[in-house]
Amino acid sequence: MNILGVETSCDETSAAVVRDGTEILSNVVSSQIDLHRPYGGVVPELASRHHLELIQSVIQQALDAAGTKTEQIDGVAATYGPGLASSLLIGLNAAKGVAFTLNKPFLGINHLEAHLYSPLLSEHNFDALPMVSLIVSGGHTILAHVTNIGRHEILGQTVDDAAGEAFDKVAKLLGLRYPGGPEVDRLAKQGNRAAIAFPRSMLDDPGFNFSFSGLKTSVLYYLKKNPNAVVADVCASFQEAVVDVLVGKTLRAACHTGVRAISASGGVSINSRFRERLAAECPRRNLRLFLASAQLCTDNAAMIASLAYHKLQRGARSDWSLDVAPSIGLRAA
Repeated sequence: MNILGVETSCDETSAAVVRDGTEILSNVVSSQIDLHRPYGGVVPELASRHHLELIQSVIQQALDAAGTKTEQIDGVAATYGPGLASSLLIGLNAAKGVAFTLNKPFLGINHLEAHLYSPLLSEHNFDALPMVSLIVSGGHTILAHVTNIGRHEILGQTVDDAAGEAFDKVAKLLGLRYPGGPEVDRLAKQGNRAAIAFPRSMLDDPGFNFSFSGLKTSVLYYLKKNPNAVVADVCASFQEAVVDVLVGKTLRAACHTGVRAISASGGVSINSRFRERLAAECPRRNLRLFLASAQLCTDNAAMIASLAYHKLQRGARSDWSLDVAPSIGLRAA
């Protein structure tokens, strides 16, 4: 089965063709970073307008790159949430139009649920279950226990800022350019991770929830008291505090559930220190580690098409009346 996927949840216009849930024939992503950089963040009106301008050409690029004609598409899927409402509308309606025209099955996909399985798509290994999966992105930090495709339990999530939000806000405090996460990661390599004792919020709590708002505030107060602080040291110390919590909670969740595999996805999971720590810790605990490739960590349509294949195979379909759900979150299933 060839599935056409469409993703426009935020500021990237993406379309992809995936065969049988694992073979990525194409994955076209048009980024809007340069468009939004002057504003220090995503401007919803600009994002949706840009999606509208690009969506048809991006879908055609995906078909061309895959060497696939429209009549060879067996199903169409699109993100319906979470995300920016005005952005989601563009991709969802475009995908509905393609499916309706081709008389093919249509399926709306939860962007976060697609992230859960993106590391398995990277490894072409959907049999590596059960696992504990960490989604760590700009808007979400979620730990889930995944037992099968479409079967997962939420173990914990952030109670305030997501890890990605904390990275971006700290980067802004330091005067770094947007997006802040990669800039913090880059400068942290030049700094001393032990220079500043920032808090590890909720790390020792028995549950699996996260909190990064206090850490962000701690950086703010530190900078006010130390206006001449070494930026690289602040970046390294802040990043280490975030990574300590993310890795510590994920490993504890694996022990709690008894799984032998861990996965991580989402934009923040590209962070080099996070990957380094997980890669070092998992072998010590005899845990298999699945990390989504960089291409599949950020918003992309390949993960949408891949999950849709598995759901379509089980008979799932969406009604044409399906609307966007900007704040849907990840639900237990």
